[in-house]
Amino acid sequence: MYAIVEIAGQQFKVVQDQKLFVHRLADKEGSKVSFDKVYLLDDGKKVTLGAPAITGASVEAKVVSHLKGDKVIVFKKKRRKGYRVKNGHRQALTELVIEKIQSSGAKAEKATPAKAEKKVAPKKAAAKKAEAVDYSKLTVAELKEAAKKQGIEGISSMKKADLIKALSK
Repeated sequence: MYAIVEIAGQQFKVVQDQKLFVHRLADKEGSKVSFDKVYLLDDGKKVTLGAPAITGASVEAKVVSHLKGDKVIVFKKKRRKGYRVKNGHRQALTELVIEKIQSSGAKAEKATPAKAEKKVAPKKAAAKKAEAVDYSKLTVAELKEAAKKQGIEGISSMKKADLIKALSK
């Protein structure tokens, strides 16, 4: 299971038990942090996208340490002029360990998968009956097949509106 989450203004793809370096957070070392801006969840079977974020989903992490990143050195020089400037920078970072990825309905989905399957079968039968009556949602090719089954002649020259009229009689 993985998630795409926003942490300190940046988006990260996170997996459980993953170590992650992010921009410095104000939380103390050893404290737990929860991030609610989860944009995508993938549990291996189902991918859930948010618009923009998934409501009720969260990622919990533990702050391991605060540290400084690698030093970036900027060196400028102009030859034969005696001009040399050296600047450096170290980014303040926080090391996180992802402990838990929670989706909003994960507990409810695991508890009642059998009930959901039983409800799906009657809906499919009802959808097929409704589809047979509602010809406006069908393509021209599907309408022509239905007209052939009903024995309507002259369907090759009919347009979609004419096919719908002939089938609905």
